Amino acid sequence: VQLVESGGGLVQAGGSLKLSCVGSGDIFKVERMRWYRQAPGKQRELVASISSSSDTNVGDSVEDRFTISKGNAKNTVYLQMNGLKPEDTGVYFCNLFVRRQGMSGIFDVWGQGTQITVSS
Repeated sequence: VQLVESGGGLVQAGGSLKLSCVGSGDIFKVERMRWYRQAPGKQRELVASISSSSDTNVGDSVEDRFTISKGNAKNTVYLQMNGLKPEDTGVYFCNLFVRRQGMSGIFDVWGQGTQITVSS
């Protein structure tokens, strides 16, 4: 199973970006999709999550600015980020909990990360 993220880059404060994450491989079912971020010198933090039934949660620091959603394409998740602030700078990671074809259990899969830099 592989995850490929895209959509990162440099943006001015107040701007918007949309991250995409596409899972491929022997995924049978996605149980939960999450976006994390890690700022320089800080621990990785959960930004937003969406369940298989499309229940969503976003972190307090990004509430009302970030939206997580599933794509029409299978195994795709987005993170729409509006009103970006310099403190949103960091590496953003996609994380999926998946069931794999012919295998039992749930697998925790991570993308390689994509850099977001917000200039003031």
